[in-house]
Amino acid sequence: MKNSHNSPLLKVENLRIELTTRDGVAPVIDDLSLELRAGETLSFVGESGCGKSMTALALMGLLPEKVGRVAKGSICFNGEDLTTASPARLNEIRGNDISMIFQEPMTSLNPVYTIGEQIAEVLRRHRGMNKAAAWQRAIELLDAVRIPNPKNRVSDYPHQLSGGQRQRVMIAIALACEPKILIADEPTTALDVTVQAQIFDLMRDLGRELGTATILITHDMGAVAEMAERMIVMYAGRMAETGPVQQVIDHPRHPYTKGLISCVPHLLAQLTAERPPLAEIDGIVPSLKDFGRDECLFASRCERANEQCRNQRPPEVGFSAGQLSACWQAEDV
Repeated sequence: MKNSHNSPLLKVENLRIELTTRDGVAPVIDDLSLELRAGETLSFVGESGCGKSMTALALMGLLPEKVGRVAKGSICFNGEDLTTASPARLNEIRGNDISMIFQEPMTSLNPVYTIGEQIAEVLRRHRGMNKAAAWQRAIELLDAVRIPNPKNRVSDYPHQLSGGQRQRVMIAIALACEPKILIADEPTTALDVTVQAQIFDLMRDLGRELGTATILITHDMGAVAEMAERMIVMYAGRMAETGPVQQVIDHPRHPYTKGLISCVPHLLAQLTAERPPLAEIDGIVPSLKDFGRDECLFASRCERANEQCRNQRPPEVGFSAGQLSACWQAEDV
């Protein structure tokens, strides 16, 4: 089934992902729904351990074998449910229609192959190119991601490149087949501020040229404000808040969202004319064994929590422009 002009390219409904741990089975993602349209940038934001990367692995069909499973829900790409697709079909889609930039390029790139060989492998596998054509295309892709002197650098090994250059190579591999969806999992981790800005500019330019839809996974609310049109705030495997980025930043309806914004100076300035000290969110994300409890999992860290928050799971409350917040006190935040 092909995607119509107005229908979402990717549609996830009521997704529940379970992991088998020493303490039993835990829902690492609990009842997540989302839509992504062609050319759109959607961001997942939240602390480490909130389920952002696990959602990305589920979309790619890369959940850890014998440990992770989709227990409920659907992941429809172009009308095809990937949760029921065969391994062979998923291999056709991965790297071709849906690609991913992983967090750490030094461990994602193979140290014993040149960067040209690693880019060419994708093209030979998915596009059927011969060795010479794939090698030439690898040079063109290195030039597209602004690696200087690509004809010479194509024969370099990963250890010969800087962190920013390795990340650009990962982007070249991910975009080699001009995928319909690009998943960028913390694409600027461990890079300095200048290189971060260059990587974001590059992703934005390439996305505009190719019409690729992007899922940006980050803990940096500032990056979300710069890159995305819509956002999903994740907490303990659940959607805490979602909506258009500017709407959520201007009018956060969940205490956790407000806390994340308060950690970023230039975003905090949009909420208040004063210059209060940067806030911090006390406490930590609950243990995986506590995921799935029938309560607000943020309650132990929330100053506004009451008995209802601690004993009942909050519903999703709707606001203007498609903004949703899963909070018992969303109207008053």
